Amino acid sequence: MQLELGQRIRKLRQRDGRTQEALAEAIGVTSQAVSRWESNGGYPDIEMIPSIANYFGITIDELFGYNNDRDKKITAIIQKIEKYDIKHSNDGAWVEECIAILRNGLAEFPNNEQLLITLTDTLWEAGWRRHHGWLYYDDEGFIQYHYDTHKKNEYWAECIKVCEYLVESTKDNSVFTQAIAILVPLHRNYGEFDKAIAYAKRMPKLQQSQEFLLTEATDGKLSSEYIGEFLLECARQFSEQLVYALIADIRNFDTDMPIEKIKGAIAVFDLICDDGNMGIHHDFISKLYLYLSRLQWERKYHDDAFASLYKALDHARAFENLFDEKEHRLTAPLVSHVKYDIKEKREIVKSLPEDWPFWCNPDFTNIKSEIQDDPRWGEWLAKINE
Repeated sequence: MQLELGQRIRKLRQRDGRTQEALAEAIGVTSQAVSRWESNGGYPDIEMIPSIANYFGITIDELFGYNNDRDKKITAIIQKIEKYDIKHSNDGAWVEECIAILRNGLAEFPNNEQLLITLTDTLWEAGWRRHHGWLYYDDEGFIQYHYDTHKKNEYWAECIKVCEYLVESTKDNSVFTQAIAILVPLHRNYGEFDKAIAYAKRMPKLQQSQEFLLTEATDGKLSSEYIGEFLLECARQFSEQLVYALIADIRNFDTDMPIEKIKGAIAVFDLICDDGNMGIHHDFISKLYLYLSRLQWERKYHDDAFASLYKALDHARAFENLFDEKEHRLTAPLVSHVKYDIKEKREIVKSLPEDWPFWCNPDFTNIKSEIQDDPRWGEWLAKINE
């Protein structure tokens, strides 16, 4: 134990960039004592062990290098949160329970970065579920956020603090990028654009992203697989940003232009997956059709709106049909080497009426009551429940 503990203390101290003197002062011993421990000339009294572990933000088990049980426990905690599938939950029933699970985990494993980044993601989602996003259109027709209201969101306030701590302290690039990906829209919601931009600029440009670089990392069949994945991810991100570009200016909705743009976004997927097999992307395309139906109804293309609703249902069913615990491949030429499996079953068909129109801006309240009054809405619901 003596040899391993001394080496462990030195590695932890070097990890955090701290001197022997700093450690000694923090736990109430001399720097010579710390030096002796690290050179195997002795070891700390047993009463000092908790203080040393606390100084480095780890458990006593971690101090002694007993990481297997620790890692298993942390993984189990994160898996508990993943089972709640919070990003696809339509309500906030999970909020307090998930946060409590993570706080208990952090009490046992203080400052563990995997638990902290999971907490930030949970707090970010909890803020939306409990307080929603408060938006409005200004006098010029551009979308704005209610900054003062958002600053009262207690989940987001804590989320910012934890993310900023992780950005400045972590040496794990994955944790760093996840924290910044949350900080940027949060500071936007607060109206703190300079901070949001500064954090965004700490991230790599598109051609330095993982997805793009993987296309250049290999050749042969594996390269084809990475290129296919890149094309599909680009299609999804492009489509989402196209929707947000429409929503950003309310004047875009004065004509049929948004209808044509959403059709164009769907056509990008048709271009890549030209045999109709969209794989896991059937889910997202279903959402695009929901939004398209809302736009068509608003512009009085009522027959087209219901045709889009049935398209949304077709894609949602195609997505659910993938839940067979098998590995799948796409089949269109450009993506024929892309494979995937669905680990967690997710039912989306029955939630379509509640999800409609998925993107909620501009306000859709009156439109929804109108389309629901049409007898064909009831027929669509019956088809969903078959």
